[in-house]
Amino acid sequence: MKNEQIQKTMRGAVILSCAGLAAKILSAFYRIPFQNIVGNTGFYVYQQVYPIYGIGMTFALSGFPVYISKLIAEQENELHRLQLSRQIFLVLACFGIFVFAFLQFFSKQIAFLMGDSELFWLIKSISWMFLFMPMLAVPRGYYQGTFNMIPPALSQVAEQFVRVLVIIVCAAMFVKYDWNLYSMGANAMLGSTFGAFFAMICMSSFYFKKFFKARQGDFHEDYSVLFKKMFTEGLVLCLFAAMMVLLQLVDSFTVMNGLRLSGMSLSKAQNLKGAYDRAQPLVQLGMALATGFSASLLPALSSELAEKKVAEFKETTKIILRISTVIALAATVGMISIMPELNTLLFGDAFLSSTISAYVVSIVFIALISTYNSILQSMNLFSKAAFSLLCGIFVKACTNVWLIEQFGIIGASISTVLALAVSLALIVFFKPKSVGSVFTGDSFMTKLGAACLLMGGSVKTLMILFEKFSAGTRFDAVVATSAGIVLGCFVFFLSIVALELFEKDEWLAFPKGRKIYELIQKLKK
Repeated sequence: MKNEQIQKTMRGAVILSCAGLAAKILSAFYRIPFQNIVGNTGFYVYQQVYPIYGIGMTFALSGFPVYISKLIAEQENELHRLQLSRQIFLVLACFGIFVFAFLQFFSKQIAFLMGDSELFWLIKSISWMFLFMPMLAVPRGYYQGTFNMIPPALSQVAEQFVRVLVIIVCAAMFVKYDWNLYSMGANAMLGSTFGAFFAMICMSSFYFKKFFKARQGDFHEDYSVLFKKMFTEGLVLCLFAAMMVLLQLVDSFTVMNGLRLSGMSLSKAQNLKGAYDRAQPLVQLGMALATGFSASLLPALSSELAEKKVAEFKETTKIILRISTVIALAATVGMISIMPELNTLLFGDAFLSSTISAYVVSIVFIALISTYNSILQSMNLFSKAAFSLLCGIFVKACTNVWLIEQFGIIGASISTVLALAVSLALIVFFKPKSVGSVFTGDSFMTKLGAACLLMGGSVKTLMILFEKFSAGTRFDAVVATSAGIVLGCFVFFLSIVALELFEKDEWLAFPKGRKIYELIQKLKK
């Protein structure tokens, strides 16, 4: 029976991981055509308020649901689960209404603090989606707590698909009807509300078949205790799920102000911030790749902990961390190696390529932080992880404006990487001894560094050769980027095989890992 439950958990984790990966890829890729349509300034207008949406969706689709699922799974019967769901719904409804009212009433003040008073229309527009937060978080948490991952997975993909569709339509209308940039941004932000509505439809059976029909019982959690749980442990999960969005939120309040303090005009600062935000989809895609493959291994940790298999638990965490590190570092070095061409390919010019390259380094840190956090969650360790996260945000808030004044817009990228490095260092320092590490023991990091150096060096050499014969067009960028990706993948794969970076168990952890391992054995012969 226990093996059956573990298999069910594993299947659910894979389904949810695939849905999350699809949603992240959708969320990363739509920004490229969007920026191409509306330009740097239009992209700035949208990205300046985007972190508020990101935090709201984290609350609704990943942060609170994970904690709710834990509470639901602890209940002894279906009646208690539904009673608790109703109470959580009331708590989150009050919270959602409060956030909605706050954003509505203080939108002008928030926009002023962001350095652009006209943004208040976008803030008002994004506030509506917070009213949907309890309607999404509760059924999602319920289904995850009962190991039914299909409705949450469908809701996640539906939300992103509808939102992206609305955003692209608004961008096209902006061009066709010559909309004001802020009007376009406000309408695009309504995509989050439409997306939330369709995500709710995907989980409507919860309300019509369970939530409204369940009879009243004698089970009743104390509201003060429930409120404390939701906004301590539950909020910590939300903060971690939204870590990059929180750093972007700091950027929203500090980058424009930092640029203006350095004497830059409003229009030039807007254009620069929009170009700086080109890094976001690249980082999001890198994170999705780095954490997606390892996510399916996480349920195994819970079973190993439950069975008190300490050695197996440590080995599994080590494998997960190694996979995340390899993919994240390879993606980072690869993107940096082809950056001027990649920037031109995606956004039409090579503007701020150095700044974007510096920002992309954050992929490695955020991938490791996210993986460590997932491992610590499986052990119910929250407080030290939360402290590490808050220290990172504090570093970002304290250094952003100063670094921008000292080094220009690249200072914001340096600040983000520094903040994530501090958070990761603290998490590694605080982690229990039972959790594996990529930073101690064998020569793994040395071998990985050598493989990345070989890949990066070969790809950069190719890019320099291309640059000598290139006219700087987008078509040239397509050819150069494609050739660089093929060469990079080929060199990196050969390097990690030759250096014997992975052991057999680690190869088998990859999708189609057995076939890859068998191919490697044939190549060695």
